[in-house]
Formats: sequence, C-alpha cells, structure tokens
Amino acid sequence: MSNQQEQLAELKEIRNLMERSSRFLSLSGLAGLVIGTFAIIGILLAYNYLDIPLTATGYYHLLMKEGGQLHLENLSFLFADMALVLALSLLAGSMLAIRKAKKLGLPIWDITARRLLINMGIPLLAGGIYCMILVYHGQLAQLAPATLIFYGLALLNASKYTIDDIRYLGILEVITGLVAAIFIDYGLLLWAFGFGFLHIIYGIVIYIKYEK
Repeated sequence: MSNQQEQLAELKEIRNLMERSSRFLSLSGLAGLVIGTFAIIGILLAYNYLDIPLTATGYYHLLMKEGGQLHLENLSFLFADMALVLALSLLAGSMLAIRKAKKLGLPIWDITARRLLINMGIPLLAGGIYCMILVYHGQLAQLAPATLIFYGLALLNASKYTIDDIRYLGILEVITGLVAAIFIDYGLLLWAFGFGFLHIIYGIVIYIKYEK
C-alpha cells in the first residue's frame, strides 16, 4: 500500500512539473479585481465627461457631429480614457504576475509566457486594426462590441497556455460582445460589465480556487 501511495505521489509530482513547464501559472486573482475596477472607473469617467446619465441610450451619437463628421474632442477623450485603462491594467497585471511567479518559484519570462503573449496578441492586434476601420467608416456604435468580442477571442486563443478558467472568461466576453452588438445603445454599460464585473468575478474565483 505504501509503495502504491509513493507511486501516486511521484506521478502527481511529474504531472505538476509538466504543467509548470507547459502553462503560464502566474496569473493573479488580485489582478482580475484591479483590472475590473479600472474598467468601471474608466466607464464612469466617460459618462461624466460626455455628461449623460448611466441610463441614457445612444451614447455613440455624442461621438458624431451633424453632417456625419466625427466629434474629435469626445472621441479623443474616449480613446484616451480606454488607453489609460488598458495601460494601467497591463501594468498592474504584469506586476502582480511577477510577484506571484516569485512567490511560487516560477520563471517570470520563458517560452510559455512568450507563446501566451503571441497567441493573445494576434487577435488583439486584429481587433485594434478592425476598430480603426470602424472609426474610419463612422461605425462608432460597434466599437464596444468589437473590443469585447476580439478580447474574448484573444483569451480563448491563449487559454491553452495558462489556467483553464481563462477559457470561460473568454467565452463570456464574446457572448457579452454579441449582446452589445444587438443592443448597441447599451454598449458602454455592457463594456463595463464585460471588462469590469466579469474580471472582478473572475478574480474572486481565481483567488478562492488557487490562491486562498
């Protein structure tokens, strides 16, 4: 019986070593909470700057002037707002991932991390270019759905190189994006739900499941 238990323990250890070498395991639940909070704050700033109530619909009309011209001031603020949220999220996520990697004794940068970034970066780059095309054609109502959908696809594409829970977050982001594409008047609120509340829920789940 003792030999069988030792063999099972050895097999478990081998499995853990293989998983540590093939998957990026340094994602932090706290990062999900921080990123979600940044996203919600960003949306609140957008609503405050555009001077519209949270229940208002058709926010994207404020990004266009009469005659179909872009309202560059409002559009620039919205892009700067979202860029700041993205930059802070990347910074916080990277710092917390590095801290977790050091705590677990995992490599901070290796071939698995590179594969994760490449597989996540390709859909994000395509999504960024697609969003620029939408702006060029004045299809501003579809910006929020597009960012959610491409972000979800990026998570799905990268999920095979990290924890499985990322796949479920990606699926939920894609679904939220599709819903936002139907109910375009509520795009900003659904953006806040996708990038805000879903990340917070994900962070709580990851913390309880892997870090508590």
